[in-house]
Amino acid sequence: MVPAFMSELARFFREHAGELGQQALEHLMLTLSALALAVFVGLPLGLWLARRKTASRVVLGIAAVIQTIPSLALLGFLIPFTGIGPVPAIIALFAYALLPIVTNTVTGVRGVDPAVKEAAVGMGMTNFDVLRKVELPLALPVIFAGVRTATAVNVGVATLAALVGAGGLGVYIFRGISLADPTMILAGAIPAAALALTLDAGLGAIERNIGSSFRPVLAVVALVALVVGGRSVLSLSSPSLRLAMPGEFLARADGYPGLASKYELHARVVEMDHGLMYQALARGDVEAVVGYSTDGEITSNG
Repeated sequence: MVPAFMSELARFFREHAGELGQQALEHLMLTLSALALAVFVGLPLGLWLARRKTASRVVLGIAAVIQTIPSLALLGFLIPFTGIGPVPAIIALFAYALLPIVTNTVTGVRGVDPAVKEAAVGMGMTNFDVLRKVELPLALPVIFAGVRTATAVNVGVATLAALVGAGGLGVYIFRGISLADPTMILAGAIPAAALALTLDAGLGAIERNIGSSFRPVLAVVALVALVVGGRSVLSLSSPSLRLAMPGEFLARADGYPGLASKYELHARVVEMDHGLMYQALARGDVEAVVGYSTDGEITSNG
């Protein structure tokens, strides 16, 4: 016999399949865009730092400090400079993905047997040839482990993107937390976990067969990142009216659904954290902040 909560969860998935699919796509866009940026910045940076111990200690120390900043605090810090939506989310994800990629690149290159490099130099190879034909291929397993770690980190942190109006699978997670609805929480958490496992399995398959195809793989990742990143950024435009609302206001029948029905309201609704909504309003990223007062009444300052 299927437990009651499983039946309820299956019903929720059926009824909200379209919205869940959109959220999963947004989540994937954010993750891939930030990951591609981290790879194309972190890999050359790591190769450069591998031969510079003093600089590597400074740069890796700064990256480690960024990792200690709480995700929500970093997102809130970025809003005055970037506004709301995918941009601050991608920047934050990029910052969190950079450390494992740079660290593993430095570790992988430094871990190449010195005797192998000496043999390559003895064959007449230049420093660049040694890097391209010896060090980088031998360091690939370690580098790719860093990419896989960064991917797992990004999928998890991307759930917080919902708090700055960037969408993603965190929308249902935080909306469910606001409403104390475990079904809604699981509806966001289960696809997020499945996405993390799927991406990790895909990267694992690439890692096993990467060989000399490293550059073509990077080119494909770059193309995908440009497409999905461009779509994310372009989604910030139109319609003209945007409202920032907490998740429970969007889910309750006496919230936005009733408001839209009564007043025939058509607006782009951005789901955001209560505290961050007012930063967005002050900056001009939204036209109104709508929520509930302490006595349950609908409030708006737009």
